[in-house]
Amino acid sequence: MAGGKIRARIKRSSLYTFGCIRPPRESVDEPHQFQGPGFSRHICCNEPGFHRKKPLKYCTNYVSTTKYNVFTFLPKALFEQFRRVANIYFLLAAALSLTAVAPFTPISMIAPLVFVIGLSMAKEGGEDFRRFIQDRKVNVRKVLVHSGDGVFVKKPWMKLEVGDVVKVEKDRFFPADLLFLSSSYEDGICYVETMNLDGETNLKVKRSLEITLPLDDDASFKDFKATIKCEDPNPNLYTFVGNFEYDRQMYPLDPSQILLRDSKLRNTGHVYGVVIFSGHDSKVMQNATKSPSKRSTIEKQMDKIIYVLFSLLVLISLISSIGFAIKTKYQMPKWWYLPADDKGLYDPDQLFRSSMGHLVTALILYGYLIPISLYVSIELVKVLQALFINRDIHMYDEETCTPAQARTSNLNEELGMVDTILSDKTGTLTCNQMDFLKCSIAGIPYGMHSSEVEVAAANQMAMDLDGHEGRQNESEIELEVVVTPKAVNSHGRIKGFSFEDYRLMNGNWSREPNKDVHLLFFRILALCHTAIPELNEATGTYTYEAESPDEGAFLVAAREFGFEYCKRTQSSISVREKHNPFHEPIEREFKLLNILDFTSKRKRMSVIIQDESGQILLLCKGADSIIFDRLSKNGRTFEEATKRHLHEYAEAGLRTLAFAYRKLEVSEYSSWNEEFMKAKTSIGGDRDAMLERLSDIVEKDLVLVGATAVEDKLQPGVPQCIDKLAQAGLKIWVLTGDKMETAINIGFACSLLRQGMRQICITPSVDISTNDAKEAVKENILMQITNASQMVKLEKDPHAAFALIIDGKTLTYALEDDLKLEFLNLAIVCCSVICCRVSPKQKALVTRLVKEGTGKTTLAIGDGANDVGMIQEADIGVGISGVEGMQAVMASDFAIAQFRFLERLLVVHGHWCYKRIAQMICYFFYKNIAFGLTLFYFEAFTGFSGQSVYDDWYMLIFNVFLTSMPVISLGVFEQDVSSEICLQFPALYQQGPRNLFFDWYRILGWMGNGLYCSLIVFFLNIIIFYDQAFRSDGQTADMAVVGTSMFTCIIYAVNCQIALTMSHFTWIQHFLIGSSIVIWYIILVIYGMLPPSRSGDVHKLFLEALAPAPIYWLGILLVTVACNLPYLAHISFQRSFNPMDHHVIQEIKYYKKDVEDHHMWRREKSKARQETKIGFSARVDAKIRHLRFKLHKKSSLTSPRAVSHPTTT
Repeated sequence: MAGGKIRARIKRSSLYTFGCIRPPRESVDEPHQFQGPGFSRHICCNEPGFHRKKPLKYCTNYVSTTKYNVFTFLPKALFEQFRRVANIYFLLAAALSLTAVAPFTPISMIAPLVFVIGLSMAKEGGEDFRRFIQDRKVNVRKVLVHSGDGVFVKKPWMKLEVGDVVKVEKDRFFPADLLFLSSSYEDGICYVETMNLDGETNLKVKRSLEITLPLDDDASFKDFKATIKCEDPNPNLYTFVGNFEYDRQMYPLDPSQILLRDSKLRNTGHVYGVVIFSGHDSKVMQNATKSPSKRSTIEKQMDKIIYVLFSLLVLISLISSIGFAIKTKYQMPKWWYLPADDKGLYDPDQLFRSSMGHLVTALILYGYLIPISLYVSIELVKVLQALFINRDIHMYDEETCTPAQARTSNLNEELGMVDTILSDKTGTLTCNQMDFLKCSIAGIPYGMHSSEVEVAAANQMAMDLDGHEGRQNESEIELEVVVTPKAVNSHGRIKGFSFEDYRLMNGNWSREPNKDVHLLFFRILALCHTAIPELNEATGTYTYEAESPDEGAFLVAAREFGFEYCKRTQSSISVREKHNPFHEPIEREFKLLNILDFTSKRKRMSVIIQDESGQILLLCKGADSIIFDRLSKNGRTFEEATKRHLHEYAEAGLRTLAFAYRKLEVSEYSSWNEEFMKAKTSIGGDRDAMLERLSDIVEKDLVLVGATAVEDKLQPGVPQCIDKLAQAGLKIWVLTGDKMETAINIGFACSLLRQGMRQICITPSVDISTNDAKEAVKENILMQITNASQMVKLEKDPHAAFALIIDGKTLTYALEDDLKLEFLNLAIVCCSVICCRVSPKQKALVTRLVKEGTGKTTLAIGDGANDVGMIQEADIGVGISGVEGMQAVMASDFAIAQFRFLERLLVVHGHWCYKRIAQMICYFFYKNIAFGLTLFYFEAFTGFSGQSVYDDWYMLIFNVFLTSMPVISLGVFEQDVSSEICLQFPALYQQGPRNLFFDWYRILGWMGNGLYCSLIVFFLNIIIFYDQAFRSDGQTADMAVVGTSMFTCIIYAVNCQIALTMSHFTWIQHFLIGSSIVIWYIILVIYGMLPPSRSGDVHKLFLEALAPAPIYWLGILLVTVACNLPYLAHISFQRSFNPMDHHVIQEIKYYKKDVEDHHMWRREKSKARQETKIGFSARVDAKIRHLRFKLHKKSSLTSPRAVSHPTTT
């Protein structure tokens, strides 16, 4: 680390720009004046025991993201289970089964309830325990803590206390919110990466108070004592107010002295700090939300179905009770063989009591209308579905050896119903890496590589053109859209440099026209920055610690072009220039006079240097719109060509900057610098305004040199994934902590933005200082939103696309109650929405607004601690298991290693899980209605006696053994189409958001099917067995025979029904459906062979009575066919005359038309895309429309019958 030692000797403050110059001591000695609520925190440094006592008693540094703990698990888990209305009913039924009116034994009602509730609670506990284990991994991380006498020992994070002095080493996370005291640099500077907090990868500079600089080693803390008074815990990441009392002096504190938990120390050997906020008081945890209890849309709708069924249950129970009352009052006195009982259960003299008792009996008897086994079956199916998600090899990241992980299985089907995706940017969409790809120098474009967006768009265009008719005309279009493929870098892959063009490499630039301009371009690359070089002794080359990835890419590019930045002092920059590959490099030293920093307001950065000849130069780089406005009349030679190249680069999704310079006379510079230094050292609120004005004065009359195009490297497959999700009809929002320019560039790279798309940028137009100003800002924002909404509404072009871009300050107002609906209404009519500079809390609030405002399913995806809030707030939270901690994964419902896996998670697994669960639930209600209503018919048929036609054991095994396995196989293995077809036909995904398989039309249809089946089973069996001989000796059928025959018919009917429902069969489905019927006969035989005291009326019933009777077998065949014939007719009619999308694809695949007719198959795939205005497919469509228009115009002009006004297609 020799380079590190060299850097440590540099006083970094001398290199800083005017934005972070350390002001004179006299300007900061005034402490903050604050008192009252919100500013009550009192901290005694190096005295942690002081804070354990009341009234302080600050929280520990232990953090937890679990839903339960040892004490709350039982009550909270029980509450979760009894949020399901069916469980409440079965709890009441189990309690009533202990009474005399129960038609069944108590064990038959209590045991299933305990089993279902216990299994669900065990699953919840297991999932939460995994969260606890991940929390523990964070809590037991070690950090050096001062234990007394200047000795630092390692302690787990969770044992830290407020007031502790800690020592954090390089590349370690900060364990709590710390007051920065000193660092390994002598002027108290450190670099911090805050990606986990705000998503930004550029390093932040923090500086300690000058008074604490002497605390630079362990021994200096032996007698250290100080007091901090500051604000109370709050979620604001960007503000801090406090005072530091040391040596009887008071010093004000600001955010530049605060090191926040979960940010990381970079490029600094170590820092010392005092814990001011610990655990859940830290700002990152203040931004977190409690682990929510999430329920899927289908589960919520299932509760409504339970209400319907419960209403039906109460209705038929009332009918039964009324019928029983009528029978008891008017007919029972005539039944001499049935005297009134002592308990009054059927006593004509106590009619109300008898009817109420019968009502309870009926409520328990007809309880099979509400399937208790439904919940446990769904739980089991979801666990198996989650297992398949975890084992999907196509979502396994080989580089990190990380599989996909379904951290909760409760929301599997919700994956198939997503309407809006809210995504973080850094680490989620991007790799935090910039690659220098192309440039324009002196009006000449350089760089042969194509960006990922260009390659993806070219491939899509080729596919689209291949699928269209009219090959003769399309060939002309194809010639215009050829994109140069990525060439292989001859000198190997260099991180940050994907440029390939022999005209500039190896000194060949010196042979280009305007070589002086080229020389200036390369010097701007090498000199206009604030990076620090570090020599890699192993390779002999320099690496660069830059504040932003862009600067790093520029310096790597400059090195590869022969301009290697090698040294920096407080007043100079040295560059090794190698103009000829056969000559040794020459080290040139440039005097560094001033740095004018890049800010989001200025959108440019400049350095003023003096070269070896004494010439003073201002070198400037910035946004093209800013640079072009500042060019001199003589500096616009290359403007038109450069603008054209910049447009092409932006179309390719690249980040662009323009380069310019200006020569300054010594006298001119001296007078300007004198004013500038006065402004830098001034004290007052107008200091920044003075600096900005002086910068404007010198940054004018520039001469354009060229432009750069840098590719913000996306995660692999991100453009393709976004395109596929857009084709599936999903809306995508980006919520990032980055500045607006960066977010817009990424929008272009991801194809969320494109050339021709109208950008609606909403920003506050006035500064916010007073309440009146705040009201004015609010009114201005409302006006901007209203005007934008009107513009979108009045747009007549069907191909017009709008993108909404808003920053965090504006969002603060837009999320207020009186503005948020207007903001949301504008956002949902825009194709893309990008929110910049948003805090973690704002991410969560935006997610909540979309979720509650649209009423549709939202999915949030991110990789850092700053994304935890929105991940927990969304209906589905997806965490990316990146390299920067696991906070997002710990808070998520699903975890994947790369953003591109989201495509398969939603389009394949989401689609499958939604249809499986929907069909499974509908079938469950169908079979239970078909079974349960036969009990009602029989009771009515027998005078409302409360008698069950089925043996108690039949009713116990119906859901558990005889019909459970086939329906579980439906929920686990069913596929309407294969995974490859799901990806080729993304529009199939819309069946979920439109809820085509679980709407009330389909639910009521299945209920009607169950009602029809129950009528057929009961009445056909009564007709078959009533008033005629059943056995060969002339005996008629008794209740046991009728009940067993009806039960057998139901088993056959519902198992044949599920076979007709399935689209995809494996041997498992065949086996389980067949075995359900076989198991019924095995149970019937074994149960009948038990002693009569055990088997009762069923003793040898099958072997001696049913099996020998032909009418039994013919009845089963007749009833089964009659039950399933209407459903078979329905699906046949639907497939023939009103097929759904998957029906058409199934037919094509079955008849192998995809193999025999490739052209038709490609056409069908093209038609299956949802019409979208984002993604590279939309970019291709716009390009094809433009080219077709040109082709049409060309043919119209050459035709003798040319029309004067050709129309676009």
